[in-house]
Amino acid sequence: MPKETASRHLIHMARIRAGMSQADLAHAAKTSQPAVSAYESGKRSPSVETLTRLLAAAGFELRMQLANPDTHDASRKKAEKLLPRSQVQGHINREGKRLRTDGRGKKT
Repeated sequence: MPKETASRHLIHMARIRAGMSQADLAHAAKTSQPAVSAYESGKRSPSVETLTRLLAAAGFELRMQLANPDTHDASRKKAEKLLPRSQVQGHINREGKRLRTDGRGKKT
């Protein structure tokens, strides 16, 4: 089960938009194809430095900024523009279930 989602989707989207295979991206970023696969599948989480290097190898730049937290609706709308609807709905369902339990499967 994937642990982390933000960087895995960024890496995958950048690679696809650049028309690169995992092997192409790995070569350009001076890493291995299995590492790229592990990042994209969520089995491993890259450091910020590694994420920056992978995105740069695909021709993209990572930009971050501090911002006030969004409301749930604003975040959902942003996610719907970036991710397939099935992934957004799956996340909403998982978060709803998590919020209805105390983290150990017991209803609150």
